[in-house]
Amino acid sequence: MMKKLVLAAAVFLHLSTANAQQTLTPELLWQFGRLGSSEVSPDKKTVVYTVTYYDLKENKGNADIYTIPVEGGKAKRLTDTKTSEFNVTWRPDGKKIAFLSSESGSVQLYEMNPDGSDKKKISDLKDGLANFKYAKAQNHILFTQDVKNGKEVKEIYPDLPKADARIIDDLMYRHWNQWDDFKVSHVFFAPYKDGSLSGTPKDIMAGEPYDAPLMPHGGAEQLTFSPDGNTIAYTSKKQVGKAYAVSTNSDVYLYDIKTGQTKNLTDGMMGYDNEPSFSPDGKKLAWLSMETPGFESDRNRIFVYDFASNKKEEITAGSEQTAHGIKWSNDGKKIYFTSTLKGTEQIFVADVKDKTVKQFSNGQFNYNGFEIAGQNFIVNKTTMSQPAELVLVSMKDAKETPLTSINTEMLGKIKMGKVVARTSKTTDNKDLLSWIIYPPDFDPNKKYPTLLYCQGGPQSPVSQSFSYRWNFQLMAANGYIIVAPNRRGLPGFGTEWNNSISQDWGGQPIKDYLTAIDDMTKEPYVNKDKLGAVGASYGGYSVYQLAGMHNKRFKTFISHCGLFNLDSWYGTTEEMFFAKHDIGNAYYDKNPSKSFEQFSPHKFAKNWDTPILVIHGEKDFRVPINQGMEAFSAAQLQNIPSRFLYFPEEGHWVMKPQNSVLWQRVFFDWLGRTLKEEKAG
Repeated sequence: MMKKLVLAAAVFLHLSTANAQQTLTPELLWQFGRLGSSEVSPDKKTVVYTVTYYDLKENKGNADIYTIPVEGGKAKRLTDTKTSEFNVTWRPDGKKIAFLSSESGSVQLYEMNPDGSDKKKISDLKDGLANFKYAKAQNHILFTQDVKNGKEVKEIYPDLPKADARIIDDLMYRHWNQWDDFKVSHVFFAPYKDGSLSGTPKDIMAGEPYDAPLMPHGGAEQLTFSPDGNTIAYTSKKQVGKAYAVSTNSDVYLYDIKTGQTKNLTDGMMGYDNEPSFSPDGKKLAWLSMETPGFESDRNRIFVYDFASNKKEEITAGSEQTAHGIKWSNDGKKIYFTSTLKGTEQIFVADVKDKTVKQFSNGQFNYNGFEIAGQNFIVNKTTMSQPAELVLVSMKDAKETPLTSINTEMLGKIKMGKVVARTSKTTDNKDLLSWIIYPPDFDPNKKYPTLLYCQGGPQSPVSQSFSYRWNFQLMAANGYIIVAPNRRGLPGFGTEWNNSISQDWGGQPIKDYLTAIDDMTKEPYVNKDKLGAVGASYGGYSVYQLAGMHNKRFKTFISHCGLFNLDSWYGTTEEMFFAKHDIGNAYYDKNPSKSFEQFSPHKFAKNWDTPILVIHGEKDFRVPINQGMEAFSAAQLQNIPSRFLYFPEEGHWVMKPQNSVLWQRVFFDWLGRTLKEEKAG
């Protein structure tokens, strides 16, 4: 009898443990399936999408293709290969699903039936391809391909094949995380018929030393066909070297396949012009446009060009919203887009004729992107507590119905902390919205160490995204309260709020951070003696700046890829338009910006008195490695407890799975040592 009781107790304990919820860990974070691109079938009945799963041991991920009915049902996996499928799309007649894959050794175009059968490789291009699209008329395809531009040293001096050097005569010799590879990305098109390419693909930018799409992050959204398949609209920034480095003047170009002629549709518009999109009848073209030259985070306006009248005009004038991901309605009378609003991402609609803008969705979530399926949206949705899933949203009443369940089972086993919005009054009497993330099983009768999260960008939103790098729920799971303010300079609170950070980096935005943390410390459950500040990029800059003037508020700091010395950064970053606009005149100009004296953290490093962890990647060319090295040296030589986490193969972001887990382990080990006073490994 006793043996039976013991056995029963053991079984109960096993079942309880198996069903018990656990807190989020770095390793669990890499077990989530990550939703990729999606597209609705031409008959609006099926959604095709990709999901990437990572193998932490193998240190890599793999994306496969799935479909699911628009009205809901069971998802079907169509591919199961050792190489990722991406750029998935429907053929316009709906009879095939197309995608890109490197299964053959180089990236080529494949087609298969909607049920995954009869997969065929339909391209065999020597250098592969990217950013593939069909013409709706199904008479052409377009794609991009790298072409030779410039010479390496060994090509200039062939008798010195082992010489290892670069000869540099102009700026933009490196960008974001890559050195100039002496190639540029060009747009090509080829005739297409019945599942095959015919003829030699034509480079519509032949001989031009320019990229399309824009480097380094542009993709297929910057290229499109007219409905009749005879015109290609594409985005390019047709400048090189120094001119490219100091300008944001990209343009939308129209290439006529029949005549071979190219027209600059946005000539004279000196900011970013991007993401062209033809109306369903092909009579109009919409695109995103920033007005201010050199300002990479200006408000994205929606412009529409009428081919009949040869006129272009903004249809979002008077709106404070900045648009992303524009989509025409089926009748061509409206344009839908997403936009940041008060720490969330929502869908908005602009009336093309009346030029009015209305908010469609509303809630504590991010609608990150969407497709139109009849009278519904298929939306990529996230929150701070849920990775991306597809949901169906009715255009009639905004009612939401879950569609995919990529991570539902896994999320059911993980305890998440509560996320709430908190409003504080700033030093200039403005409302400051902060997201507060509490630890799972939060007990208001206890006291918790608390982290001030400093956002990068500097104009990137703190919204309801689910990050795989700076994950607030992961931080909360380690026993910290997180304070994430939408300080001055973030979108979603009006143009003035967004723009006011420029040339005031160390001013009001830093005061906003202090407002947020000081207001939060009024709560009895916040341990005022255990506060930390963490952040990356401008957020890392903010940490360095706070370190020199925080008046003993914080007990620890973590800065990832932060700007420490504005003098040295100004001369080593690559996108000079950003430096010029956000910092001001260079330190060597006759009238240098006040930023170099008032807002450069290295000027205040003499006041440092708090432990600091510095993290930096060798391939970060926007905030070069010397910034982290200088900061670490400043701490070490002043005998301040400090550590330097260095990644030789990472850039501004840590992307490789095992590097990411290491990042998290060192991050929480540092916090354990300096805030929790634990020897955490």
